[in-house]
Amino acid sequence: MVSGNVPIPAEVEAPGDAGRRRPKAFSRKSPGEIVFDVFNAFLLILFCLTIFYPFWNTLLISMASGSDVNSLGFRFWITSWNLNAYRLAFSKYGHVGIAYLNSIFRTVVGTIAGVIVTLLAAYPLSKRDIPGRNLMTIYILITMFFSGGLIPTYLLIRNIGLFNTRAALILPLLVQGYYVIIMRNFLMTIDPAFEESAFMDGANYLQILVRIIVPLSKPVIATIALWIAVWHWNQWFDALIYLSSERKIVLQLLLRRMIQQMTLLQNEEMQRFMDIEEVALPTQSVRAAITILTMGPIIFFYPFLQKYFIKGIFLGSLKG
Repeated sequence: MVSGNVPIPAEVEAPGDAGRRRPKAFSRKSPGEIVFDVFNAFLLILFCLTIFYPFWNTLLISMASGSDVNSLGFRFWITSWNLNAYRLAFSKYGHVGIAYLNSIFRTVVGTIAGVIVTLLAAYPLSKRDIPGRNLMTIYILITMFFSGGLIPTYLLIRNIGLFNTRAALILPLLVQGYYVIIMRNFLMTIDPAFEESAFMDGANYLQILVRIIVPLSKPVIATIALWIAVWHWNQWFDALIYLSSERKIVLQLLLRRMIQQMTLLQNEEMQRFMDIEEVALPTQSVRAAITILTMGPIIFFYPFLQKYFIKGIFLGSLKG
């Protein structure tokens, strides 16, 4: 019998130490793994730069002088900064502020109304026991491949009294089949036990939809809201054919007109208009400034909805 404390060799592990070994992920990496990580990080940084640089380059051109704009090659900074292109956009084209308000109104109202109607259409279709569910789903799928056409749609808008109204920009495509299908598939993933418990407590379908389904559907609602908002913000063709009043013009249509007119203006004409004697204002700067003005709101709001974006698409495409 051995008395006293006998030291345990380093090679011998205690019985419970096997489960407490350091994970392999925390062990020292091999040279090959280090090279792979460095190469992977380099590719990801390069990919991010290819996405970020066009936006940064457009911003630089919108605030650059003639010498900086006309210089060739990559540019990450400019020697002088000015807002002359933005002054020209707001001074020569007085409808920019009105067009901004019209685009914001269309985007906000169209997005809210589109999400509400899409949710009301998808919620009944998510019930497997509803009569005619499959037939209605097929009807919605058909609308994703076929439409009435441009001329019949235009005649319909004019005959029902929506011509030259803001409703003509919202109502014709208030509901889109693809969004309804995505919303329906997401709602089918929600556990029916939530609704059964609410029914036992005396709730009706509307109360269940507002108090239970909507809070559980935030990812897909945010995703569809972002899609609808971007679509409304970028649309200009329907405003071109349905609106005749300049007070109702949207920003994207005004952008198209401004770019067309910029191609007809010479630098000397813009210089006289801006009363800038020392330097002429390049046409590229005005185009870049108008582009920055149009894409600003979407870039600002997208990060707040991005965390729901992938989750909403993924969960909304699981069930059929």
